[in-house]
Amino acid sequence: METPFLKMHGAGNDFVVFDERARTLGLTPTRAAAIANRRTGIGCDQFIVIEPPPPGSSADAFMRIRNPDGSEAGACGNATRCVVSLLAAETGRPEITIQTISGLLPSRLLQDGRVQVDMGPARLSWQDIPLAHETDTLHLPLSLGPVADPAACSMGNPHATFFVPDVMALPIESLGPALETAPIFPARANIGFAEIQSPTRIRLRVWERAAGLTLACGSGACATIVNAARRGLTGRRATIEADGGLLDMEWREDGHVLMTGPVTTSFRGTIDLASYPG
Repeated sequence: METPFLKMHGAGNDFVVFDERARTLGLTPTRAAAIANRRTGIGCDQFIVIEPPPPGSSADAFMRIRNPDGSEAGACGNATRCVVSLLAAETGRPEITIQTISGLLPSRLLQDGRVQVDMGPARLSWQDIPLAHETDTLHLPLSLGPVADPAACSMGNPHATFFVPDVMALPIESLGPALETAPIFPARANIGFAEIQSPTRIRLRVWERAAGLTLACGSGACATIVNAARRGLTGRRATIEADGGLLDMEWREDGHVLMTGPVTTSFRGTIDLASYPG
C-alpha cells in the first residue's frame, strides 16, 4: 500500500514528513532510519511524524522528530515551521501550537509566508543541557584544534557554540564528530560555529548530533543568539545566516527565543513502507 509523504525544508534543513493523525503507519526508529538514508531511501536531515495531540493537551498536533539514525530528538525549529505551515493551511488559522517531547511551541504564519515559532525558554544550567559535571555554561572547558571556550545552553536539546573569526575556514567535518561526543556531553550535543559579523548579524554553521553538518539548524540558531547575547557579542536580536538561508532571531526578556524563517515544500510523493525494514 502506498503511503503519502511530503519532502519539505526550512532554509535548506530538509525533512520527510508523514501524517499519523488518522492512523498509525508503523514508522519505527528502524524504518525511519531506512527512509532517511540519502542513498537508499528518500533522504533527510530529520524524519518528522505528525501525530494527534496527547489527551488534555492544548496543542493542535504532536510532532515526533527522529534523526537520520532513528534516534529521537527533542527539538527542531525548522521542522516546526514546516508543520505549522501545513496545519495553518489545513485549518485556515494563522496561529498553531505544536507539541514535542520538549514542550509546547506556539507559532504563527506571517503574511509574508514565513513562520514564527516561540521555541520556549533557553535553559542555561549545567544539569538542563545536560553536562557531565557542574561548570560555567558560559565558558565550557572544551577545546579542539582551532576552536575553544564554547558557551552552552539547551533549547530542548543540548547545544554548544564556539565563536570563531572565520567560520568558513574551519574543518567542521573533522571537528564536529569529536566535539559532539566529547565526555562533557553525556547525551552528545549539537555543535555550533558562529562568526559575529556585526552586533545584528551572525554567520553560523552547525554540526548536528546524529545528522552531521546541515544547511541550517533552527535550535542551533536559537542557542547562538542566546550565547552571543550572554557573551555581550550581540544584542538580543540578530539575523543569522546559515548555509541555506536567513533566520531572524530574538531572545526575549522573559527568556523565550523567537525564530522566524521560510518554509518550502520540495515535493509530494508516495512510498511503499513495507519495502523498508520495520
